[in-house]
This record gives sequence, C-alpha cells and structure tokens, in this order.
Amino acid sequence: MRYFFSPVERMLAFRYMRSRRADGFISVIAWFSLAGITLGVATLIVVMSVMNGFRAELVGRILGLNGHVAVYSKQAGGIADFDQLALKITDMPDVIAVTPQIEGQVMATQNRVSIGAVVRGVRWSDLAVRKPLWDSLDEGDINRFRNETGVLIGREMAFKLGVKAGDSVTLTTAKGKATAFGTVPTRRKFKIAGVFHVGMYEYDSSFVFMPLDLSATFLGYEKSVSGLEIYVSAPEQIATLRQSVAQTVGPDLRVFDWIDRNRSFLNALRVERNVMFLILTLIILVAAFNIISSMIMLVRSKNADIAVLRTMGASGGSIIRIFLMTGASIGIVGTFAGTVVGILFCWNIDTIKQAIESLSGAELFAAEIYFLSNLPAKVDPQEVLMVVLMALGLSFLASLYPAWRASRIAPAEALRYE
Repeated sequence: MRYFFSPVERMLAFRYMRSRRADGFISVIAWFSLAGITLGVATLIVVMSVMNGFRAELVGRILGLNGHVAVYSKQAGGIADFDQLALKITDMPDVIAVTPQIEGQVMATQNRVSIGAVVRGVRWSDLAVRKPLWDSLDEGDINRFRNETGVLIGREMAFKLGVKAGDSVTLTTAKGKATAFGTVPTRRKFKIAGVFHVGMYEYDSSFVFMPLDLSATFLGYEKSVSGLEIYVSAPEQIATLRQSVAQTVGPDLRVFDWIDRNRSFLNALRVERNVMFLILTLIILVAAFNIISSMIMLVRSKNADIAVLRTMGASGGSIIRIFLMTGASIGIVGTFAGTVVGILFCWNIDTIKQAIESLSGAELFAAEIYFLSNLPAKVDPQEVLMVVLMALGLSFLASLYPAWRASRIAPAEALRYE
C-alpha cells in the first residue's frame, strides 16, 4: 500500500477521512459504516465459533460414550460369539478397542419418581475407553462397579430421583418373564455404585451403566450381547474401516458408523451453520452499502477540490486511488476492530454469559435444551481469515464506484458551477 499510493495521495485520503464542520454529516455516515462492519465481522466470528464449538463438544461427548462403529445382530438373540468376533476386529488397523455391550430400555423409580432410562451393560475395564465417563468417576466408584455391587447413574438423574451414591434405585424392564398370568415385567432394586457427570444432559439424565454379567441376567441375554462398540484412532475417516468391518463380521450382522447414527443431527447442524453465515453476512453487506452512500456524498462535496487537482496535473488514476483509499480505510479499520472484538468475545464467552445471566436473572443457555452444561466456542483460523477477506473485499468493491465517479468529473464544469 505504501508503494502503490504516493505520499500526496495518502495525505489527501487521510485528510478527507477527518471530519470537518461542513462535512460532519458525511463523517457520521462513515462512522456508522465502520461500526456496521465492526459489528458484522465480530458477530460472524462469534456465531461461527459458537457453532464450531457446539458441534465439536457434542460430537466429542457423543463419541466419548459411543463407539465410532457399532455392530448389531439382525436376530433377536443378540451376538453369541462376541469375544471371538471382538478379537478378530481388534486385529484390524486403526482399531483402538472393541467393547461388548448390552442395551435396553427401563424405568428408574425411587422416592415416588419414575424416569425413563437406558441401561448399558459394560465390563468395568471398558469404562476407560469412554473417557468422559471414566474421568468423572473416582476410585471408589470404579471398584464398586468392578465388584458388581451397583450401577452408575448420571448426576441429573440422581437429582431428579433424590438419591446419591450408596442409595438404591429400582429398575423395571418391559422384557419380563412369561407366567401363567402373562408376561410380568422384570423389576429389581440396584445399589448405586457411583454418580457420573459427563457434561451432556441427555446422558446425565437418562443413562444407567451396569456390569455386563449383571445386565445379561436382568435384560435376559443368555451368553450373548446386544452389540459391539468399536473405537478407532481416526473417527473422521470412518468410511473405509466400516466397509472392512462389514466384510469381517459377515452378512448376519449390521454395521453402523457414528456418522450414520447421527446423520440427521449432523445435517441439521451444517444447515443451521450455513444459514446463519448467510444471514449475518448481510450485516457486512449493509455496512458496505453505507460506505457507498458516504463516499458518493463525499465525492459530491469535493467537486471543486477534484477539479483543482485535475487542473494541477493529477491523473484520473490518482483521483481513483485517493478515494479508493478513503473508502477502503473504513473497511480495513472496521474489519480489524471486529476481528479483535470477536476473538476476545469468544475467549471469554462463558464469563460474559454468566455475567448477563446474573444481571438479567434469565437462563440464556439451558442444558436440557442444548444438551451441554456450558457454552462452547472454537475459533477456526481459516474461517476467521475467510470472514476478514470477505469484509475487506466488500469494502474495496463498495469504494470502487464512488472513486470511479470522482475520476470522471470534468474540471471545467465543476469549477464553473462551483
């Protein structure tokens, strides 16, 4: 910029940007344009970062408690030779662990409160693969679960039922025993070995983890499991491994990867993210139109100055560069300020949320609606760069037409009418 614009052009451009009494209204419009670009860039960075953080947190917690690839039986009896099949899959490349699992729907009851829940029967050693769950448990919880003396429930479920570690909870499953009077639901009381908190409301409020052998007896699985959960090192490149697993397990078993299991959820996040980007881009576009209007008014007020410059030998290109620098400077300053504000906001978003909630007394981010206990934000440098380049490009394009109009002013006519 220093070598493209001459010192005289830079001096005139910066002088035109400073407000004078005669051009006060034009300067006000320019300041509103700068504020619009700052607000648009900052808002776009914040919203895109929150959407990225929201997706990363949800996917991370979902994958932390669920396998990247799941294998289920097409028959009602489950998978009988699950240990041999797990060893065969474990030998495949990129596979970290294969865990057998028994899953069923139950009703959890205590203190006259009933909650629908999902029971997952797992081995105690397989808890370590589910890192969010493992990190939320202490050594006593793990030892009690290992000794099959109780179940693990989420913190939200424990709060609703009014129980804690060491208390009991009654679980009722619809898959009961056949008697002379019909099918009677299986009902059993279990001791609570520990309370976990993974930070995702859906799991904290409706999941019960039970020792595998205990769940097999309770849910009616005889030497079988309902499925296998496969954890891999590269979950984003899951398509190839899924095909390999499907060929290994054979046609009698169904294979799903984590993208298939959450496809509608991931598609909804992507559509919402794209729509929000388009809507918020309009803020920057409106600010760019304000730049056009302020620059056109500035050019109209500087007709005499432009005519004098042209009679003194200034070329049309020089006039274009002067007003191009004037308009583009608004976009450059606004984009830089918006980027700084947006990144600082993202870094302190949870603190800002808590401050607003304490002042307003309203809950801005309900965990039961958004499935997360805190507001995440993940700043993507590539997206920030894209927003910055888009804002600078729109500001540059908004300055082109007024600058071109300034270069087309005829000196004789401008001086005659002035």
